[in-house]
Amino acid sequence: MAGKSQAAHRKWHRLDINDTIVSGWMLDHAVEAIMHRIHVDCGHDIPYLAGYSHDGRTIYLDRHLPKTFTSRGRRVNVTRFLVLHEAVEKSLLMMLGLHYQHAHQIALRAEEAAVNAAGVSWRDYDRFMQDYIKEAGDESLSRLPLDLDIKPYRDEHDQRLLLRMQQAMQIEKLAGLIAGSKK
Repeated sequence: MAGKSQAAHRKWHRLDINDTIVSGWMLDHAVEAIMHRIHVDCGHDIPYLAGYSHDGRTIYLDRHLPKTFTSRGRRVNVTRFLVLHEAVEKSLLMMLGLHYQHAHQIALRAEEAAVNAAGVSWRDYDRFMQDYIKEAGDESLSRLPLDLDIKPYRDEHDQRLLLRMQQAMQIEKLAGLIAGSKK
């Protein structure tokens, strides 16, 4: 992947692209840069489909979310768009101390721009995501990452979900301690 990234970097400089104008190609290049800097983990139950670790280096995508959907006869990978959203949101929370709701709105706009730049219908994409957000909200939380940042859930004031998450994380922590003591 590094070779591809370096080639894209050289191509950008060779073309002398004006990075001060709106560019789908430049946005795609930025998303690639983000994808190379974080770890994506799809092995957990994540309320609202996606989240991030405390340090922001891991983006968690719910294990039940399909990686692709079909829009106008084309298979579309959703990972890139969700990672962009979560990375932007976490950066705004960490670096600027924004409230979750403000950071989420800005991240949602970045996600929408990336979806549109990829030639994908935002309406189709959003409809797909909303269906899975509802399903994820109904699922039991049996596998939560211990380093999941719960600030967004606190800021949403969903006390019932927050309590369920904290209980699931305690069970995960105890299971890890028991497994560690058996070694």
